[in-house]
Amino acid sequence: MGYLSNISRSEGDPKVVHPGRSSLGGVDRLVRALGWFSLGLGLAELLAPRQFTRALGMPGQEMLVRSYGLREIGSGVLSLSPDKTTGLWSRVGGDALDVLTLAAAYRADNPKRDNVALALAAVAGIMVLDLIGAQGVTGRHRRASGERRRYSDRSGFPQGVQSARGAARRDFRTPADMQAAPATAALPNGGDLAASTG
Repeated sequence: MGYLSNISRSEGDPKVVHPGRSSLGGVDRLVRALGWFSLGLGLAELLAPRQFTRALGMPGQEMLVRSYGLREIGSGVLSLSPDKTTGLWSRVGGDALDVLTLAAAYRADNPKRDNVALALAAVAGIMVLDLIGAQGVTGRHRRASGERRRYSDRSGFPQGVQSARGAARRDFRTPADMQAAPATAALPNGGDLAASTG
């Protein structure tokens, strides 16, 4: 990663010698992996729905698979964004929808029933990971419960508002480059010399 940072740095930027430890926790890494997985699966469902329907014995359901692909892409983008919680819980909801759809295809007359069983097992496993990620991110990024913080007694002035009043007037000195203002600044009409003389 440091090598890539050094390639893309602008002239004058410091060189990355050692990138250091990541601030990402285990849950954050899981969430990132799930987000990229969601994007990949969504693109595959969007671009090649017939392969999915053929493998699962669901002919004629290509538009459904495409719509699930769009849902996966949306969930993946949200999972990789700062609003990870929404993306992950949308993935959990999408997993439940996938299970229902696959359960409907798990019929005795479906010649690809074994493939559907494998897909159900895979979706169940991913759903467990999505739940772990969603609960972990929700817990990690949630504010502590209890009384809300109050800042009404803070002014932003460490020595109080009264001590700050007039401080700029006492200590202010006009910078040297602003002491000799151009003569046009005092003229009417925005400093238009022709307008003031004519």
